[in-house]
Amino acid sequence: MKTLIVYCSSHGTTEKAVSLISENLEGEVLSVDLKRDKIFFDLKDFDTVIIGGSIHAGEIQRKIKQFIHKYHDNLLEKEIALFLCCMREGELAIEQFNNAYPQELRKNAVALGLFGGEFLVSKMNFFERQVVKKVDGVVTDRSNLDVSAIMEFIIKLNSRRVLV
Repeated sequence: MKTLIVYCSSHGTTEKAVSLISENLEGEVLSVDLKRDKIFFDLKDFDTVIIGGSIHAGEIQRKIKQFIHKYHDNLLEKEIALFLCCMREGELAIEQFNNAYPQELRKNAVALGLFGGEFLVSKMNFFERQVVKKVDGVVTDRSNLDVSAIMEFIIKLNSRRVLV
């Protein structure tokens, strides 16, 4: 099975999650950071597509939205999985996830993941630092990345590979 992981990572948190997924997922995996990588791929070449991003100012990255819009109908024909890195928890995290991904994709996904997040103040620009300080009171790096949630996501995907 061939898996494509498309994601955006602003400060490296989503990239950490993608690395864990790539290292532990069975089969051939290609991961593409839509913000940085200039890799061309054909969706037809992949059995599974995993889409992941993070929340900034309440929204998922624009490149993820554009990818979903461009390939929406093709994605509905694939085995898909969706994940989100965010610092919010509970109902607010679920709300951000639901706002990030269209309902039709969420309903068709074989795995959904909320992976926690990080405030990497040391990697933020001046404006981002000011917003995070004002909204969340955070002035130093803080991690809430949920490795167990990432591993559960991987286990769910790997168990499907055995069944197929």
